[in-house]
This record gives sequence, structure tokens and C-alpha cells, in this order.
Amino acid sequence: MFNQPTATFLEGYLDPFKTAAASLGVEAIVAPFNDMPTLESIVTAEAREPSSGLVVIPDAFTQQHRAEITALAARFHVPAVYWSYSFAEAGGLISYGPHLVDEYRRAAVYADRILKGTKPSELPVQAPVKFELVLNLKTAKELGLDVSPPLLAAADVVIE
Repeated sequence: MFNQPTATFLEGYLDPFKTAAASLGVEAIVAPFNDMPTLESIVTAEAREPSSGLVVIPDAFTQQHRAEITALAARFHVPAVYWSYSFAEAGGLISYGPHLVDEYRRAAVYADRILKGTKPSELPVQAPVKFELVLNLKTAKELGLDVSPPLLAAADVVIE
């Protein structure tokens, strides 16, 4: 799910998401929304489906409303995967995404180069290189989910 007006990274996520879902025999349903009432309708509908869950794609709206989004998922007992540590910290079940502190450090190097005279157009585009997996065990317990030992061992951060 994603907020249509602010999902600038959408194209980079949808195709890999659909491919991964198909390889696991899972139906990927694309769920765009424009406001909180529509988002609540999406979560409510997913709550009625057996073995369903949500994947929240990065955008400014979801980041700004992470507390409301994680609260909705918890209220309707829908497991969700988010893209930023801040969602797991706000009560989300699991997050997997770029390590933002590392991204900020790398951005500082670019800013330094620009301030020293390098033209921005001469700098290569960089993709994230460090990712982190965050599990919120308290939320897993509230959802009645058992976290497998291999998943727990793979986590970079475990919130208890």
C-alpha cells in the first residue's frame, strides 16, 4: 500500500514486489490510497481476509502518519512490513529498509564534495548499501505470532 501523490519510489518497488509475491505463491494486491479514510478501508478489508498482511511502500505520507498506520494495523490485527525503523519503533511488526543513519553519512560526503566545487551532475547516483531488519516482539506477541528462530537471528534490531 502507498499514498499515490507522494509515492515517488513506486516504480522501483512494484515490479520486484509482484515478482517476489508470485515466486512465493502469494497474491500481491496493489492498494493505493489518497487519505486516511481510504487507508482505513484498505486495512479493514485486509483484516477480513485469511492469512493477509500489508507491505507499506516508502513515501512521505506514510512516514508522516506512521503512528496512525501502525495503530490501524494493530487494531485490526493485520501483520505489516514497513520500510523504516521508525515504524517498528512506533509499534509496527517488522521493518526492512535502508539504514538511514548510513544514508545521511553518505549524503554528507556528497555535500562536502559539492561545497568544494564538484558539480552535482558529475556525482554518480548511489543506491543504499546498508539495510536493517527490525523486529518488534511485543507487536508479534499482541498479534499472536511466533517469530521463528532464524528470523530472530537475522534481525539487526529486536524491540522487546
